[in-house]
Amino acid sequence: MKYQIDEKFTVDCFEEFVKTPSPVSYYVQVNPIVEKYAKMFGYDVTYDNKHTAYITMDGENNSKTVMIGAHLDTLGLIVRRIDSNGWIRVRQLGGVSYQSFEGANVTVHTRDGREYTGLMCCESHSVHAFDDARTKERDENHMMIILDQPVKSKEDVKALGIMHGDIISIDPQYTLTPNGYIKSRFIDDKAAVACCFAAIKYMTENNLKPKFRTIFSFPHYEEIGHGGSYIPEEVSEYVCCDIGLIGPDNDGDEYSVSIAAKDAFSNYDYGLTTRLIEYAKKAECSFAVDTFFHYGTDCNAAIKAGCNIAHGAFGMAVYASHGVERTHVTGLSNTINLCLAYLLDI
Repeated sequence: MKYQIDEKFTVDCFEEFVKTPSPVSYYVQVNPIVEKYAKMFGYDVTYDNKHTAYITMDGENNSKTVMIGAHLDTLGLIVRRIDSNGWIRVRQLGGVSYQSFEGANVTVHTRDGREYTGLMCCESHSVHAFDDARTKERDENHMMIILDQPVKSKEDVKALGIMHGDIISIDPQYTLTPNGYIKSRFIDDKAAVACCFAAIKYMTENNLKPKFRTIFSFPHYEEIGHGGSYIPEEVSEYVCCDIGLIGPDNDGDEYSVSIAAKDAFSNYDYGLTTRLIEYAKKAECSFAVDTFFHYGTDCNAAIKAGCNIAHGAFGMAVYASHGVERTHVTGLSNTINLCLAYLLDI
């Protein structure tokens, strides 16, 4: 049975989340958006000491607790140095591709709440001025941020309240085409967050309970590998809703939901993965089963931390992961359908 998904809500929800900055560890602005959507459907949000947001739903059977998660953190940058001429040098937060970030609009978030925009560029920033503009390596040693402020010195930048350790977010460059293609940074994993809320919306509006007590989890450190390293003790099964990959080894595409059988660290639980495949069939999803290299999820962070769980993962597949990514609204709908099939245990 295919569920009737509110695609407009899903896309609008994604747009709000993706336009709310949340680089690794910067939960200040995005956690209130989680609370807003939870309240919309009558739920409270609780937090652990890592500021992971949780929404808990009673099940038809509360003897078992399952968790489904989508991470709120995105790739980002952190101030490492301010040069004497006012340029800002950075370190990466997560698996940044500096080639993709070149030319991006950025925002520096100060500790006292001020925000300053800027441009990410290479030292050899112009083909008209530098012989090596095309060949200069794009990495942390050669990339810089120039602020949209009339700064000429390190002292000018510090006078704005900017200091080492300030978080820098990247403009997502969000676009939705009339025929349903979503192009944006951070589809990984804001689209999955929107899918979780679309599933909550469907269950709430149709007076449905999940089969088992269910915790929705929204961590902040997935991009650096420890978002899911802590999970509530009562959880026996953890499923991550995260992007799938499109590549030469993969069957997934933008219109389907990808089910992960393995990532760079480990196989996912055999029995749970088999169930996810069966749920996808029952929910009439277009789906693919793939193995992923150079990839991991919060579920395997939990496994590495020694959690006693069965774990699985699925999500919409994207082109150009960790860049300006692309997927399709149909891929989100198939992801939501699989999410509902899993939660309702059809």
